[in-house]
Amino acid sequence: MERAREQGAAMRYGVLVILLLVMAGCQSPPRPETAPVVARFWLEANAARTIAVELPVSETKIRVLMRPVISEFDIVDVGLVRVELGLCLMFQLTPSAAHDLYRLSVSNQGSRLVLLVNDRPSGARVIEQPIEGGVLYTFVELPDAELPALVQSLKQTAAAVRLAVAKQQ
Repeated sequence: MERAREQGAAMRYGVLVILLLVMAGCQSPPRPETAPVVARFWLEANAARTIAVELPVSETKIRVLMRPVISEFDIVDVGLVRVELGLCLMFQLTPSAAHDLYRLSVSNQGSRLVLLVNDRPSGARVIEQPIEGGVLYTFVELPDAELPALVQSLKQTAAAVRLAVAKQQ
């Protein structure tokens, strides 16, 4: 099963590379090149094979698994939501990723999901209960003024990835 996951991950990254090449080659009017903004979630772990990440503002250090548990291929949409504690990001996941997140959240309560945006730690969320419905909310350690642009960039990446995956099928 691990080998199948590795092959699936390799295929996903291949699709992303193809997507980036297609996006670069299919522009009609020349526009300034903007790199995709990629969001991935990593699970906190105490296993031997982990990497340490540090959040930018709180300087909290968290050890996470070597591979993300949610990648750009699992994200359908991103939104900005105001909750009682302030602004947070809302990630809507594919049905299969939603199922995987539910299972993961059942067995890892008390652990944190760490959000990395373009491989930079940006926020973390404690898994307090099973996460149902395929929607994941997380606060980020970024100024509120930067969040609308971040959400727009994440939405564009999610749409481009969904389009590339649909073309591959």
